[in-house]
Amino acid sequence: MHASLTIVAALSGTVAALPKIPFVSTTDVIPLRSNGGTITAVSARQNQACFVIGGKTLPEEVADIAADLASSVTCDNSATTIAGVPDVTSGSVTFSSIDFSQSNQSPLQFALSQFATETPLANTDLQTFQDMLNVYLATEAGIRSAGGSLAIKVPKFFLEMQVSRIQTAQGNPPTAAGLQVDHLRDKVLKNAGREDQALLNQVTQLATQLD
Repeated sequence: MHASLTIVAALSGTVAALPKIPFVSTTDVIPLRSNGGTITAVSARQNQACFVIGGKTLPEEVADIAADLASSVTCDNSATTIAGVPDVTSGSVTFSSIDFSQSNQSPLQFALSQFATETPLANTDLQTFQDMLNVYLATEAGIRSAGGSLAIKVPKFFLEMQVSRIQTAQGNPPTAAGLQVDHLRDKVLKNAGREDQALLNQVTQLATQLD
């Protein structure tokens, strides 16, 4: 009996000394977070959006944006734009009507001319600019999912800066650090580094005009 107890104790010590095996998911995508007790995976969130056409896993921030836009942005599957992404619509704005890639201008030159605000700035229609930004955000998510070129980031960041400027001029400046005018100005300048300096100077100047 004493011998049996000794063997059991020895085996228990061996089990305790074994290394713990890390958690391995049986699915292709490991869930990122729990929302109200329901686990949401990247793949599930991506699949909710009609404009996410590819199998590339989106960065978490982009996946969140795609999930937010999934219920408000519609897709025309009979027409495609960049990288085969369906033509998307938010409100009265369709991406193909403001597609920078169809212009003979550079991405920043197109953005400066196409997405100009009113004077005074506060008179600009915020909803229209938000709809333009929405179709750019949705198309970018689709391009990323397909592994396409991300030249769209220049006009997208410019639109985000314009929306932030309008909100500030209308007395509702965004509070999130990533949505501040100066932060978005730097995003535009960083991604448009190869653009003409005169165009970059225009972006810098616009960022100072908030009323």
